[in-house]
Amino acid sequence: MSPAPAPPRLRNLGPKSAAWLRQVGLRTRDDLAATGPVEAYMRVRRAGFRPGLNLLYAIEGALRDTHWQEVPEARRAELVAAAEAAIALLPPPRGRPAAGPVTTTRMESDPDDDAGMPVDDAHERDDDAGDGDDAR
Repeated sequence: MSPAPAPPRLRNLGPKSAAWLRQVGLRTRDDLAATGPVEAYMRVRRAGFRPGLNLLYAIEGALRDTHWQEVPEARRAELVAAAEAAIALLPPPRGRPAAGPVTTTRMESDPDDDAGMPVDDAHERDDDAGDGDDAR
């Protein structure tokens, strides 16, 4: 028995985008048309992938059978506004704390050691303390 034929390739959707859409159950143009570009994009996001806005435009272009760059600017703005509203409703990621402030650790080189040591202004490093190499 021969395998089922692959669905026709949709315009604008490369292998990675097509794989994402398949993984969220959107396999055909009819699936995409029934779901709509924003919901299709959101399904991909909710599945844990990190699509850019180009996926949103690509889906719209595929449904219009036109290149994604030919999607009118007004329609792009509508799509982005709808996607941003849907993204705002998503719960925060599980298992990961909300992003906090970025901190910078300065590294100070030890002339005797090629690896840098983090600088801790509250405690100074004492190379002779407790290393057991004291001359007796």
